[in-house]
Amino acid sequence: MLASIYSQPMTDATEHGQFPLRDFLGMELSGDKPGSGTATVEITEKHHNPNGVVHGAVLFALVDTAMGKATMSVLGEGVFCASVEVSLRFIRPVSVGAVIAEATVLKRGRHVVHLDARIHDSEDRLIATADGTFAIIDGTPR
Repeated sequence: MLASIYSQPMTDATEHGQFPLRDFLGMELSGDKPGSGTATVEITEKHHNPNGVVHGAVLFALVDTAMGKATMSVLGEGVFCASVEVSLRFIRPVSVGAVIAEATVLKRGRHVVHLDARIHDSEDRLIATADGTFAIIDGTPR
C-alpha cells in the first residue's frame, strides 16, 4: 500500500496545506519564518470530548500541522514531508478560546527533520508540549 502512495504524484505546492480536516477544525496557519510554523484553532463545543474539554486528537492535529508547516519551510521545491512520529504531552485542559501550536525545526537532516513544539492558550498558559520527526519525501513522480 505504501508503495502505491509514493507512485502517485504529490499534490502541487499551491494545494499544500489545504485539507478537509483543517477546514472542519477551523485551523488557521501563520508565520513565514523559515524553520517555524504556527497553527491556531478557536475552540468551540465541536472540539470538546465528553468531559467538556478539547479532545486530545484536536491538539494532536494542531501540533502535527504546525510541525508540517515548519518542516515545509525548510524544504525545496517539489519536496514534501510526512510525520514519522509525534510525541504529545498534555499539561492542562482547555475548553474555550484560542489554542496555538508553535513548532520549531531543531535539525534538518538529509532524510528527516526533528522538531519541537508548544501549545498554549490565548492567555499564554502552556497546554501541551510535543516533539516529532518528519520524513523528507521527494515529490517527483516515479
